[in-house]
Amino acid sequence: MSSLFTDRFCLWLGALLYLAGFASGCLALIRKSQTGGGRTILNTLLAGGFFFQVTGLYIRGMATGGCPLGNPFELFQFVAWSAMVLYFVVGPAFRVSLLGLFTAGYAAGLALLSLLIPEWDAVRGQKIFGNNPWIELHAALAVFSYGVFGILALTSFMHLLQNWSLKNKRLDGLFWFLPSVVQLDQINRRLLLAGVTLLTIALGVGARYWVTAPDSVNVAKLLITVGVWFTYLLVLVLRWRGRLVSTRFTWTCIVLFLAAMMSLGPVNANRHRPSIPLVH
Repeated sequence: MSSLFTDRFCLWLGALLYLAGFASGCLALIRKSQTGGGRTILNTLLAGGFFFQVTGLYIRGMATGGCPLGNPFELFQFVAWSAMVLYFVVGPAFRVSLLGLFTAGYAAGLALLSLLIPEWDAVRGQKIFGNNPWIELHAALAVFSYGVFGILALTSFMHLLQNWSLKNKRLDGLFWFLPSVVQLDQINRRLLLAGVTLLTIALGVGARYWVTAPDSVNVAKLLITVGVWFTYLLVLVLRWRGRLVSTRFTWTCIVLFLAAMMSLGPVNANRHRPSIPLVH
C-alpha cells in the first residue's frame, strides 16, 4: 500500500466522509427530502467513510498484531465503527428514517475528537492481548457493546425530541420525520437488551482467563467494566419492571453512556504495570 494511505490518513478520510454525510443529511432535512435521493447520498457517504475507517483500523491491527484497542484513540474509533456497523445492519430493520443522520453525526464526532487529540494516540502497544484470543474476543465484544449503547443513546435522544414535540404540538420540520414515541421505546428496549447481552458474554469470555491468571488482571479496569455492566443491567431490570420509563429512562440511557465513554480514557491511561486489557 502506498505510504500516502497510512492508518491515520484513512481514518481522517473516514471521519470527514461521516461529517459530509451528516451535513448532506441536514441539508436534505432542511429541504424536506429525507427520502429518496437525500437518503441515497447520505448512505453513500457513510459507506465510503466506513470503508476508509475499516481500512485504517485494519492497517493499525496489522501493525499491533491484534484488534486495535490499545489506547483511547483506537477505542473511540472502534466505538464509532461499531455504531456504524449497527446502523447498516439494524437500521433498515428498525425503519427509522433519521437514524442515519444521527449516527453520522455521532460517528463523525467520536472519530474527529480522537483524531484531534494527539495525546490519545501517543502510546501504541504491540501484542496488547499477549496472543490470547479469548482476551482479544472479550475486549472486542465489550467495546462493541459500547457501540450498541451509543446507538441506544441516539435513539433515546430522538425519543426526547419526539416527546417534546408532542407536548408543544410541534409536528413540522425535523419532528415530522421522527418515529413515534411507542416505536422508539420498543427500539430502546431491544438495544438495551442487546448491549447488556453482549457485555455479559464479553465478561464471561474474559472470566475464562481471569480465573486461571488472577494476578494479570488490572483491578481498576475490572471494577469499571463490571460497574458499567451492572448499571446497565439494573436499568434493564427497572425498565422491564416498569420502574424506569418514558423520559426518565431515556435520560438515564444518555447520561449513562456519556459516563461510560468518559471512563475509557482515564482508566486506559493507567498502564504502569503489565496487565490484560479489559474493556479499556
